[in-house]
Order: sequence, then C-alpha cells, then structure tokens
Amino acid sequence: MEDAYARSVSEVLEFFAVDPTKGLTDLQVTQHAHSYGKNVLPQEKSTPFWKLVLKQFNDLLVKILIAAAFISFFLALANGETVISAFIEPSVILMILAANAAVGVITETNAEKALEELRAYQADVATVLRNGCFSILPAADLVPGDIVEVSVGCKIPADMRMIEILSDHLRVDQAILTGESCSVEKELDATTATNAVYQDKTSILFSGTTVVAGRARAVVIGVGSNTAMGSIRDSMLMTEDEVTPLKKKLDEFGTFLAKIIAGICVLVWVVNIGHFSDPAHGGFLRGAIHYFKIAVALAVAAIPEGLPAVVTTCLALGTKRMARLNAIVRSLPSVETLGCTTVICSDKTGTLTTNMMSVSKICVLQSLNNGPMNSEYVVSGTTYAPEGFIFDSLGAQLDIPAQYPCLLHIAMCSALCNESVIQYNPDKRIYEKIGESTEVALRLLAEKIGLPGFDTMPSALNMLSKHERASYCNRYWESQFKKVSLLEFSRDRKMMSVLCNRKQMEIMFSKGAPESILSRCTNILCNDDGSTVPLSAHIRAQLEAKYNSFAGKETLRCLALALKRMPMGQQSLSFDDENDLTFIGLVGMLDPPRDEVRNAILSCMNAGIRVIVVTGDNKTTAESLCQKIGAFDHLGDFTGFSYTASEFEELPALQKSVALQRMTILSRVEPSHKRMLVEALQNQNEVVAMTGDGVNDAPALKKANIGIAMGCGTAVAKSASDMVLADDNFATVVAAVAEGRAIYNNTKQFIRYMISSNIGEVVCIFVAAMLGIPDTLVPVQLLWVNLVTDGLPATAIGFNKQDSDVMKSKPRKVNEAVVSGWLFFRYLVIGAYVGLATVAGFIWWFVYYNNGPKLPYTELMHFDSCSTRETNYACSIFSDRHPSTVSMTVLVVVEMFNALNNLSENQSLLVIPPWSNLWLLASIIFTMILHILILYVQPLSALFSVTPLSLAEWTVVLYLSFPE
Repeated sequence: MEDAYARSVSEVLEFFAVDPTKGLTDLQVTQHAHSYGKNVLPQEKSTPFWKLVLKQFNDLLVKILIAAAFISFFLALANGETVISAFIEPSVILMILAANAAVGVITETNAEKALEELRAYQADVATVLRNGCFSILPAADLVPGDIVEVSVGCKIPADMRMIEILSDHLRVDQAILTGESCSVEKELDATTATNAVYQDKTSILFSGTTVVAGRARAVVIGVGSNTAMGSIRDSMLMTEDEVTPLKKKLDEFGTFLAKIIAGICVLVWVVNIGHFSDPAHGGFLRGAIHYFKIAVALAVAAIPEGLPAVVTTCLALGTKRMARLNAIVRSLPSVETLGCTTVICSDKTGTLTTNMMSVSKICVLQSLNNGPMNSEYVVSGTTYAPEGFIFDSLGAQLDIPAQYPCLLHIAMCSALCNESVIQYNPDKRIYEKIGESTEVALRLLAEKIGLPGFDTMPSALNMLSKHERASYCNRYWESQFKKVSLLEFSRDRKMMSVLCNRKQMEIMFSKGAPESILSRCTNILCNDDGSTVPLSAHIRAQLEAKYNSFAGKETLRCLALALKRMPMGQQSLSFDDENDLTFIGLVGMLDPPRDEVRNAILSCMNAGIRVIVVTGDNKTTAESLCQKIGAFDHLGDFTGFSYTASEFEELPALQKSVALQRMTILSRVEPSHKRMLVEALQNQNEVVAMTGDGVNDAPALKKANIGIAMGCGTAVAKSASDMVLADDNFATVVAAVAEGRAIYNNTKQFIRYMISSNIGEVVCIFVAAMLGIPDTLVPVQLLWVNLVTDGLPATAIGFNKQDSDVMKSKPRKVNEAVVSGWLFFRYLVIGAYVGLATVAGFIWWFVYYNNGPKLPYTELMHFDSCSTRETNYACSIFSDRHPSTVSMTVLVVVEMFNALNNLSENQSLLVIPPWSNLWLLASIIFTMILHILILYVQPLSALFSVTPLSLAEWTVVLYLSFPE
C-alpha cells in the first residue's frame, strides 16, 4: 500500500481486512504471503566469476596484445622454433595481462558486497499479533496486514502504518534512512502534505530504523523490496558505476593508438610486397609470413604492454600514501578521480558534524544581589565519551563544577529524569548510546559536572576503567535517589517528570521545552548560595531572552530543568503536580560541527572545488550549521544558495540549471534526491564526489564519480563507496584530493614517457623496413625493453614529489587529453630521435665500425639477396648479434635519459634535479644492471639474442644516447 501515510487508520486496516484486536488469521497470512512475498531483500545474483574475468579483457589494446601474442607464437613455430622458445614471448605478455585482470576482478567483487550489507539492517524478530495472540516470530515471516508491537530499542522489521500509541509518545531514530540529526516523533494522523518525503510521513515506521522512546502498535504495509530499504536496494541496482576520467582517456588513447598501429602494420606489410619473392625467404608465402612477423613486431613495439600494470602500480602507490592520511581506497581508479573533482556533495550529519548531540551551553541565575544576574557556562566535549569540562563566561575552567548549586541540581535532574543509556563497547573501543540523543547529551552533562564533596574529583574519575567511567556519576545519583513514579513526555505538555525519594525526602525533577517549564515555575534556584527566590517577571523575561538567543541566533536545541519538593510519602504523580516548580537552569545542545571542517572547505574553494551541503534536516538547521562552520561567510545570506529538495524540484528547467551552478545547501532530502542531485551535476559535466555515512547515502555514493564513506558509517555506505575516511574527517578529503592530483600528474608523466619510448621503437622498426636493412631488433628484445627497461623507470615516475601549488589550481577539465596535441608532437620528435639513434647504431656497426665488416651501405640494403650474388663477405654476417645488441643498448640507454626528462612536465633538470626522486635513480641503475646481466651472462644472452659489447661499442652507444 503506497499511500498508507495519507490514509486514516481505519482505511488501512480495512484495506488489509485485519482486526486490530486479533490480527491476521493463518489463512490470511498464507494468502498475503502468496500475494506479497517474503519480508526479505531478494538475493541478488552475483556476476559469474568467468564473466568477471572475461570483462577485464574487454579492452582494445588488450585484445591487440593477445592477438599479437598468439600470432607471434604460431609464426615462431612456423619458423622451426621449439614450443618452449616460441612460447616465451607470448607467455610474458599473458602473465602481465593476467595480473592486471586479477586486480579488476577483486575490485568488482568488493562492489557487490554493498547489496549484501543492506541485509544487516533488517530486524531479526518481531512481536506479532495473530489469531488473537501475541508471539515472537522471525521478521522474515511478516506479511502486509500483520499487527506488530514495537518499543524502545526495537528495530522496525518492515514498513508499517501506526495504528495505536501505547505510551505518551513514540520517537524513532531514522538517521540511517533520512540523515536527520534528531529522532522523529511519530503520530497517528494521516499526512496531508503533497509530494511528501520520508520526513513528512510521520505516521509511517520505516524498516531498519530504531525506536528510541515509547511503545506502539502498527500494521505492516510493505515487506521486502516494497520497503524504504528495498527502494534503496533497487536504486543501487539501477546505478551503473561511472567510468573514471582517466579510464575514459586511456580508452580513447588506446583506440587512437590501435588505429595508428593497424595503419602502420598494414603499411609496412604492403610496402614490402615487392620483397615477398626474394630468394632469402624461400618463396612468396614465406616472404609474406616474414614481413607479417615484422608487422606483428611493430605492433608489439607500439603497444605499451606495461601500461596497464604501471597504471595499476602507480594507483596502488597512491593508495598506500592515502592510507597514511586515513583515506582507505576501495577502488584503485577512484584515486585519480579525486584529482579532477569539481563538486563535493557533503552529507551534513556525521560528516560535517559529529552526529553526537551534546550540551554546549548552560544558563542559570547567579544571584539577585544588585539585580538579577544570569551566568552562562560553556561545556566542551562533542562525543559520547564522558570527557569534557565546564567553563565560566570568562573562559576559566571550573575545577569542581558540582560545588555550584545550580550545576549540581542540573546533574541530578539530567541523571534521574532520563531513560537513555551510555555504555563502552570494548570491541569497537568507543562509547555507544541507547535511546534519545537529547537524553544521552544530558547523561554526558551529568558526567562532566561530576560529583560533589571530592577535592580530587576530576582525577579520581579518570582512574576508573572506561566501562565503569561510562555512567559512573549517573549511577551514583540513581543509587542516591529511588525512582517512585514517572510522568512520560507528551506532545501537549512537552515535558516529563520523575518522582524520587531520598532520605525521607520526596522530590520531583522535570525537564522539557523551555516555554512549557517556565510557564509552570514560580521560583528559581540561585547559583551563588543555593537559595530559592520567587521567579519575577523581570527574571522570567531575561530567561526567555536567553532562550530565544540560544534557539534563534545559535540554533541550539534547548531544554529547561526544574524541581519541586513533594509531600512526604507521596507515591504517584499527576499532571496537576507539574505546577509551582523551581527553575534550575536552561541547557542548549547541538550536533556540533567538526573543528577542522572550516579550513577543509576553504581549501576546497581555493582549489576550485565547490562544496554542497546535503542533509535530511530542515532548512534552518542546515543554514545555521553552515554559518557555524564559517566557510560560507562570503555569501552574506543563503537566499538563492539554499533550497529544500521540494523547492528545487519545483523550479523550471532553466532556473534549476542556474540553481545547480550556485547551490550551497540542499535540505529536507531523501535518498532519491541525493542520487538525483549527483545525476543533475554530472549532466552539467561536473565530476562529483559524494560523502556520506548512512544507508540513505548508498545510492548516491554508488552513482557519484567517487563515493566517500565515513569510517564510523554504516557497512552499506562503506561497501557502496570508492573510499572510506578512517578518521571520519572531512579535512582528509582535501588531503586526498591533493594526492589524487599528484597521482594524475605522475600518471601523465609516465604515460608520456612510455609513449615517447614506444614511438622510438616503432620508428626504429618502420625506418629499418623502409630502408630495406635487416631487422634492428627481434621481438623478444622489444618485449624486454617494453616490460623491464620501460616498466621500472615508468613505475618510479609515480614517486615524483607533489608540486607545491597542486591545490592552488583549478580542477583539470574532464575532456582534457592525457596527451595534448603539442605534447604529442613534442614526444613524437623525441620518439623519432630515439628510433633514428637506434637505427644509426645498427648501421654504424655494419658500415663504420673498425672491427665490423665495413660494408658499403648498398650492400646492407640488399642483404636479402646475398645468397644469390657473389660477395667478398660471408652472408652469415647478417646473423651477427652485435649490431642488434648495439641497437638494443642505444634504445635502453636513450630511454634512461628520457626518464629523467619526466621528473616534471614543464621544468628542466636544472630546476628539479634527478635526486628529487631517488626511486627513479635507483630504477635506472637497476635497469642498467639487468641489461648488463643479459649482455654478459651466457644463458641470458642466448635467450635474448645479444652479445657482450666492447668499449668502442659502448662509447658509440653513449654518444648516440646523450643528446636525448
């Protein structure tokens, strides 16, 4: 029943044909179970493992590499090589691709856990009325029409319509669904609001939320997928993961590169058609296969095989650095996405605030001497830990707050007129609450005020274990006073009272809305001497002014506390007893903003990143928080910058587009609105980061370009996110953005390095084919250069230091190419030099080297017809391994110099010296050691078709390489 919130109780009961005094019959339960299904979120089919694996190879560059690997294998076999030697080259390519695919499979497997985590918020059992009897049944057995009873601490087992309140009121904490910082009071009346959001549906109890006060009965109206939790699950299922900007650019680059490679390969093959019949090949077909193998070698040279692995490695290095900043990365590509984030949509409760209601201000009457004078105290500590101090109006800390009469009685009232619990969880090592947030705040206030009569009060409490300390002072007052009777909070009175007995003395403590308590007070307690004086009109006006200041300008949630001496022996309370009270004090509480949020938001703004605060709370509360943060002071007021979700949805399309570009606050939202906001911003080409901690945030976290969950958040939010902030600190986002930008800069540098190196290899093979000279490099040598001598320095470039002004520039544009036109030309020139230097080394050995054959250049060009002509040299000279070894060594050394050029995009080695990245220097040294090993160690030199070089050959290698 979708509109149960707008129907009366009788209409809903009639719709399900249920008697509220007897519940459903067994026959009805069977019928409803068949019609509506079970009360469980359906098990989502996970993607088969083999499909996940195949998906990782759905990339054009990867497909070309696999094809090249298999073709080179069969061509090697056709040339008479053994299976083992023929498989060496393809196996290395396939191993690299397999390692890269493994990372992708692990990442995608993690993503599917979000839907499973959602099940944790379903209740296990429910108290159900069936056949006229109450029984406790598994929550999964509930069907629409079931009558369910709930009370304090119960997790709501399904979406239900209230039908009867069995206490004075019922309050529910639905923060995980709506993000509201305070619990919500539920009522029986139907909702009349049009376009009602979850917050407006006050007659509905939502699945997964928790009762924090009261007791009630309700009729089930939705189970399984037809609940609020079910709609979040459906939203997450419909949300496709956004491709990261870097992945898009790499895919575009791969497509472009693939077309170029295909064109060059075909060109090389076609240009050499005239040589297919050369006698050296032993026939036209063998000649065609020979030049096809050259074309495949060209493809191997052009494709940066190490690119996927190096990108993965660089991102992994970034995740390690970010982990040290308390940002735990769950999805590797998201590391780089942070670098181009343009908008951060930040959840308010628990992200910008602590999500822990705490008392921050106290107001009491100090004395009547020289006219009535109020005293205002400030309370520190913003968590559920009983840690904090009381400060007077001058900022001085009170050593023993409980020696002040008003503060002492505030502690008593806070501890006794209270139904909540604070406890220490040793597993999580945190203090946790059970019950209403405002009552928990009062419990903590009692702990901070402490106990009277002990000179060593603060240090004595610190000696206790955390379990004992959690409620030590509260338990002290509960042991001193025996609770006799209770008047629960009700909406008409807006207060609650408790009658206590202590040493033959009856006393009533009351707390409630300031206007309700003040109207019932005739006396007031003085803080200087503990005397009680009449509450004059003048004092009352001062207290009302202070209350209006707390609630208005400071937007604190205010409660007033009072007491009354009762007749001896009284055992019960009536509403009439709540008159002639003695006013104790006024307390103001709030969900405080995190201390570091202001500077974090200002840093975002300096970096060209807009911050939008998104919250389920009302507009006034959201605007007040933003004023408290101080980062939005430049706006003056929030007109045109602050909208409720309903106001935003009602805007015409053009105004909505303008509002999106200016928006700072979006309030009164439900989960679908958060996802809608992310989609709208993405349609304006914004790169959106979304922070959140509740179940309600999960669809938006999944939809955003990068979802950032809080460490203290729900498991659902964490599983749907790309990154988790271990310290729940919004400021960590700023540090992560800076790291993301640095990672992108380094990624660009090593991509450019690999491109220029690979262009050199392509030029080398292409020029050799055009000149008609022997192959300068064999495929296995190309593979060695690509995977080892390219890969190690490229990876080390990922350790380049972060630029000092990385957070002072605007985010890069999403459509910015990894390699722009000018840079591509620049690296084309570098690559051309690399290729020509490699070919020059090859020709030098044949034509100019004193210990070489000193062939005329024309002979080198006609090497393939050597066996058919009379020559004064042996044709075997063209099989000598020295010239290709010189070429390969030139290629390796020139690329080492090229790596040093990539310490920075625009600055020279004079500005950024080589030792600024010791990892790069180490990788260059290690690469050269590896290269020397394969030259001078016999089994390796045979494997890679190389041979040791003489001093003269090394001299020429350095001479050709140094100009780079």
